[in-house]
Amino acid sequence: MSTTTILHNPNCTTSRSALETAEDLGADVEIRRYLKDPLTEAELRDLIAILEDPVEDLVRRDPLFVQLGLDHDDVADAEAVIATLLREPRLLQRPVLIRDGRAIIGRPKDRVRPFLAG
Repeated sequence: MSTTTILHNPNCTTSRSALETAEDLGADVEIRRYLKDPLTEAELRDLIAILEDPVEDLVRRDPLFVQLGLDHDDVADAEAVIATLLREPRLLQRPVLIRDGRAIIGRPKDRVRPFLAG
């Protein structure tokens, strides 16, 4: 089985749940704490190229999004998403799972097990 990279925030219950699921399955995972080690522009481009979800879903629309004065234009396309996430990595949706040229956002939680098992 190949290694799955999980873009992880330990303060997020959904992200912690993904790690628990990986452990339950005995999946080989590499954990990247993206707040301590933010993705570069090239890494974001690579991620978007293999993401099975809409690119705008990579950006959390939480109170920070509103506080920063962001709106639809800040997530309208891949270039806008990249610019937004480079400015504010805390807005990256989590967890993101990457393996074998595929990537998904691990929300809802029930998406994680099939991705890790498949």
